[in-house]
Amino acid sequence: MKIFRIIAPVLAALAAPAQNFVLVAHGGAGDYDKMPATQVEERRKVMAQAASAGYAILSRGGSSLDAVEATIRVMEDSGLFDSGRGAYYTRDGVPELDAAIMDGRTLAAGSVAAVQHIANPIHLARLVMEKTPHVLLVGRGAEEFAKSQGIRLVSPYYFFNEREWERFRKAEQAAEEHEHGTVGVVALDQAGNLAAGTSTGGTVMKMPGRVGDSPIIGAGTYANNESCAVSGTGVGEFFMRNIVAADICERVRYLHVPLAQAADDVVMKELVAQHGEGGVIALDRHGNVAMPFNTGGMLTATVRADGKISLGGWNKTAEPMVVPVTK
Repeated sequence: MKIFRIIAPVLAALAAPAQNFVLVAHGGAGDYDKMPATQVEERRKVMAQAASAGYAILSRGGSSLDAVEATIRVMEDSGLFDSGRGAYYTRDGVPELDAAIMDGRTLAAGSVAAVQHIANPIHLARLVMEKTPHVLLVGRGAEEFAKSQGIRLVSPYYFFNEREWERFRKAEQAAEEHEHGTVGVVALDQAGNLAAGTSTGGTVMKMPGRVGDSPIIGAGTYANNESCAVSGTGVGEFFMRNIVAADICERVRYLHVPLAQAADDVVMKELVAQHGEGGVIALDRHGNVAMPFNTGGMLTATVRADGKISLGGWNKTAEPMVVPVTK
């Protein structure tokens, strides 16, 4: 009985669900009032599925890196966002994709840019981080590395869909374009490690070879266990000029300001003053979350250990929708 009294609390603690893990995803900042309601609903459903994939990993003690990659891959594969299969077209009518991932525990990072034949750029970015001494590979070099790692290159036709082709044709006629659909995820695992990842097809009608902030460590993607993890979305040139992601984390680390204040000061003050549109999802090592955006909306999904996914951000006044994780 004495042994049981000693062991029982330990077993109970091991059986109790962890309370400290968090995952936050975004589906891009933009003007969702101009998006058909059915398309917004489709995106929300996919974001719930993506968050469920990340939750499944974190809830069983998996790493924040694994959760970030798995969540982003669901959104890349859906064809509903400006990433993976739904990426926007360049002026040449061929998508060029960028992605990055960063480990807050070690500060290791990997990214790829301007790839045309990679179905899941976030996976290739992780391989760059784990299998090379480099951080960023671009274009043909990145795709040659992908082949060396057993990744099958896909045809540009893999990325074709009617919605993006019509957007491309309208953009050719100089129609204004305000929608964004970059995807990103930040996560805190049960071991207390942060990670961040971002994946995008860039902007509609961008010049071939243009690279945005998403694959630039410190601009659109950053993670450091000493401060926070951030993924950005919006007009990448402003995020690069202001090293937005790293700036937020360094304010938390060195100025010791709350995460929400650091994120708001950068996104809602500095970017607004420069007319830089966008938003971020940010997560600190204590599980605090910030999701400021200065556009009409920014789709988000947040899930903690209780298994309830909070979906929000399709406009500034929308009440969050709470749905359970899917098995």
